[in-house]
Amino acid sequence: MSRSLKHVTIREYVRGLVAGSAPGTAAPSERDLVDRFGVARMTVRQALDALVAEGVLERVPGRGTFVAAPRRTATGVHGFTEEMARRGVVAEARTLIAERVPAGQALAAALLVAPGVPLVRWRRLRMADGRPVCLSETYLVERRVPGLLDALPGSLYDDLGARGLRPTWSEDVLAACAATAEEAALLELPPGAPVLRHDRRACAAETAVEVSRTVHRGDHHAISLLLRG
Repeated sequence: MSRSLKHVTIREYVRGLVAGSAPGTAAPSERDLVDRFGVARMTVRQALDALVAEGVLERVPGRGTFVAAPRRTATGVHGFTEEMARRGVVAEARTLIAERVPAGQALAAALLVAPGVPLVRWRRLRMADGRPVCLSETYLVERRVPGLLDALPGSLYDDLGARGLRPTWSEDVLAACAATAEEAALLELPPGAPVLRHDRRACAAETAVEVSRTVHRGDHHAISLLLRG
């Protein structure tokens, strides 16, 4: 067996061994794993490093390696209200349009429904500490969110979570461009000012939940990426 396959075997062995264990439970020591699998310490350390990077284990200097407490972030897909809360900013929204519309070909394909199926279209001006920062237009399949138009929620993602439709993954496309006259007026920008367009298709497992189109002020939005090999 190659070293890389041994690393994977050890990693998954330790993962299974600690599954369900309370945070703070000791993980197998490097010496025990070296003896059990007959490999070099470097191979064992590579396997444990991968589990530490995932948040399954944590290292305590001078003591050893232990089962880590669960990471508090439930999902990597965040809504505007959550993102502002993480920054310590008060989020507000003003509804511009909330209506029922039939699904066109493109939206029907994205939301995995037939053309003509009723959708909720919700257009909002989003503010941070009272300052307009983005303009969003969201489309949802009405039958998946019954009653939403009757009582628009403060946080869409919290509402979706209560319905068992919290997005777990998304496809996002970002593009820099110039604001239209209407966008500039709503965002309090000069006409043609730079903005960031953000198109998202968000899904809960295999259910397409949301298609959104958001225009962000170019002087307010930053992109942060975490990449792992």
